[in-house]
Amino acid sequence: MPSPQLDQLDSPAKSATAVSGRTPVVIRLLVLATFVVILNETIMINAIPRLMDALHITEQTAQWLSTAFMLTMAAVIPITGWFLQRVTTRTAYTTAMGLFLLGTALAAVAPSFGVLLAARIIQASGTAVMMPLLMTTLMQVVPEGDRGRVMGNVTLAISVAPAMGPAVSGVILQFGSWRLLFAVVLPIAGLITWRGLKHLENVGVPQFSTIDWWSVVTAGAGFGGLVYGLSRFESGDVRVAAAIAAAGLVAIAVFVVRQLSLQKRGVPLLDLRTLRYRTYTVALILMSVAFMAMLGSMVLLPLYLQNVRELSALQTGLLVMPGGLAMGLLGPAVGRLFDRFGGRVLVIPGAIGITVALTGLTQVTMTMPFWLILGLHALLMVSLAATFTPVFTLGLGAVPPPLYSHGSSILSTLQQVSAAIGTAFVITVMGARADALRSAGATETLANLGGMRLAFVIGAVLSVAVVITALLLPARADSVGEFEGHGR
Repeated sequence: MPSPQLDQLDSPAKSATAVSGRTPVVIRLLVLATFVVILNETIMINAIPRLMDALHITEQTAQWLSTAFMLTMAAVIPITGWFLQRVTTRTAYTTAMGLFLLGTALAAVAPSFGVLLAARIIQASGTAVMMPLLMTTLMQVVPEGDRGRVMGNVTLAISVAPAMGPAVSGVILQFGSWRLLFAVVLPIAGLITWRGLKHLENVGVPQFSTIDWWSVVTAGAGFGGLVYGLSRFESGDVRVAAAIAAAGLVAIAVFVVRQLSLQKRGVPLLDLRTLRYRTYTVALILMSVAFMAMLGSMVLLPLYLQNVRELSALQTGLLVMPGGLAMGLLGPAVGRLFDRFGGRVLVIPGAIGITVALTGLTQVTMTMPFWLILGLHALLMVSLAATFTPVFTLGLGAVPPPLYSHGSSILSTLQQVSAAIGTAFVITVMGARADALRSAGATETLANLGGMRLAFVIGAVLSVAVVITALLLPARADSVGEFEGHGR
């Protein structure tokens, strides 16, 4: 039988429970906050040239501002399953937004690269708490029949925000220095934090538990080391990158063994019993591969547009903006369709659309019309919107309520790892192919174009796995049987 503590976690506060057909205020506030904090994950991409001049650093050093953000997210998110069960909703929100505001303010006035890097790490620590907090709270307060519609709004935060980051930064940088990226975000984030603390209500009852510090260390070293190792592939030092990634995988294996041991005593840092639920596991696989494809294209397309087609950062941002906006605007509509018809009618066409879009991008040339590039990117974003909302809803809906926080933490962690894998994969393939073409006598531009085309081919091949996995998903979440609680 479930323990009383687990029963409490499955009893959200009455005042926070959703009325059917309406999105709870707590979810609206958390979606808005999550959008702002996740936007910052990719907002620095277009600022790298400015940072190199202003801080007198190399491109590889400047890339650390994005790498460190992703690295911190991967290291911190595994701990959030335990943290969210132990504290109230308001405490988790205050912690997340407090860290984000502190990091943003510090970044805006950073006198050196070292301070700016520390500020990005602080920002990422807050972001790492917000993502699982949003997903966990949603599953607790939204009735099952409305989850698709509400999850459509969540898609805006977790999928559109990173896609919009480069476009937003491209616009802001036209009006001033890189510091504006943080100066503009700071008052917006401050207002959102104030409104959240004014209206946010606690959901559920905190559960006291001790923390296993060996699990914390191995989680941070494992997931952080894996992401760092994968990010090093971009530098071209493949042996060192592979060694670091392999060490990260070993630490993850130690972490998993430790969690399986702790589960017998009922005190795991990250409860892996979520993986016993088939639909959740299938959703994790599908989401991971789809994120690889999305992040890979997000890296390749700006490189193609700026390095091969010689567009400015602003022009590049404006060209990819319609796809990001379409993804966000369609999120709620996709959610409503999911509530009415189930997941398969959305996920399968969405997966096919991802494959078609990436296949089209394998044909990029020196003269491909920009309208066609815009259309293919928009198709990719719309297809991802049709895929992510049902997958998140089906996956988390398949686990019992006491495991929501752990399920959302695992899902968020794999997003970061998948992003790192996708980025490392396409950069490595692109670089190797470009080097081979240069050796064969191709010009620099044609060598880069050939490398990008092969990288898009890899993305298209990966997307076939998304289609196959989509066929394994049910139309509705599996009915969750009785969950055996801690100590069993």
